[in-house]
Amino acid sequence: MSFTVAITGRPNVGKSTFFNRLLEQRKAIVDDVSGVTRDRQYGVADWAGKTFNLIDTGGFVPQSDDVFEREIAKQVNIAIDEANAIIFMVDVSTGITNLDESMADLLRRSQKPVMLAVNKVDNHNRLLEASEFYSLGFEHIFFISSISGSGTGELLDSVISHMKDDDAATDVNEGIPKFAIIGQPNVGKSSLLNALVGQERTIVSDIAGTTRDTIHTHYNLFNKEFILIDTAGIRRKAKVHEDLEFYSVIRAIKAIDEADICLLLLDAGKGITAQDLSIYSLAVAKGKGIVVLVNKWDLMEKETNTARDYEKDLRQRLAPFNDVPILFVSVTEKQRIFKSIESALEVYENKHRKVTTSKLNDVMLKAVEQYHPPVVRGNAIKIKYVTQLPTHTPTFAFFCNYPDDVKTPYKNYLENKLRENFDFKGVPVRLFFRKK
Repeated sequence: MSFTVAITGRPNVGKSTFFNRLLEQRKAIVDDVSGVTRDRQYGVADWAGKTFNLIDTGGFVPQSDDVFEREIAKQVNIAIDEANAIIFMVDVSTGITNLDESMADLLRRSQKPVMLAVNKVDNHNRLLEASEFYSLGFEHIFFISSISGSGTGELLDSVISHMKDDDAATDVNEGIPKFAIIGQPNVGKSSLLNALVGQERTIVSDIAGTTRDTIHTHYNLFNKEFILIDTAGIRRKAKVHEDLEFYSVIRAIKAIDEADICLLLLDAGKGITAQDLSIYSLAVAKGKGIVVLVNKWDLMEKETNTARDYEKDLRQRLAPFNDVPILFVSVTEKQRIFKSIESALEVYENKHRKVTTSKLNDVMLKAVEQYHPPVVRGNAIKIKYVTQLPTHTPTFAFFCNYPDDVKTPYKNYLENKLRENFDFKGVPVRLFFRKK
């Protein structure tokens, strides 16, 4: 199960600043002018070891004559409908406005847990002024400052308190691999699903965005069993216009949460675009196994080393995590589409590979001996012990005397050694360093 949190409120209360703080990056544009955020922003945030999807919505203005504000109001309603919990943000410097009251009225009617976040409370006087927001009638109220981060910890504690254990015993498909077909609109995702199952399971057309919802198909043929999930295309947010399409993008992101392996479909003619890399990074951040499929390969003009050069360029674009299977397929001609499923099943096995602690230490401590960690501030870093943690994604804990001083280049070296000696092809690997 994936947990989704929507940040809502009227324009210019600091939603995007708060969104950027939770993601620890400047993903949403921030400005003093109201209404800067028009397109919804999506991200993955984590707090206290729990991860959740985050949606930053545009400022809510009901019954507006402005075309953008009308569209934003529609998208906010859809986000509220899709979210599991809602952060309702208001601004202490302006007090309660008519727009705040309209939004509060809308949220009180929803059955979702709502956390009222009073923003810009950055001194004692403003803390006193913020008490007027109790009159909005919400049970959970938090006084925060998006810029400095004060008060956000208590708010996030409240958000994750509404999360349930992901390991629900009610899943009838427990233990069956789940493969999500992801990519931009009109690259052939639905055609691939239809070709694999041998029937018209989903509607296919030349119009980008035909698939609105996620389609689950149980495949059980040729001694292979898995769930195929066809998702709506995730396009660049500036090009998401329709209500239904916004709804389907949220569903596609949730499908990535649900899947074990993501089949990233690319258009051979267009190559890998910035949006493809964004989708790829999202799947990697969520710890999903990945197989890259370059579709429409039959339409490409080929020379002796076309595939080799194409793959080399692709791996450079996917760096640093480029240890993924890359297959050149044609869905319409059914070239190598079943090979893609075999690769996905291999990646699924790699994702669940457990390495014994004794074997892990034999290999990795030798690698440490061959190339010692650099000395930091006169301290020699000594890695004593390695073990694999019991997680869904291959995760390894390295115990050493100065865990905070191990730098990224050395972490990359250790990850490369893990990949050289143990087969984790197509799977993100997590490394943690702990005090011995």
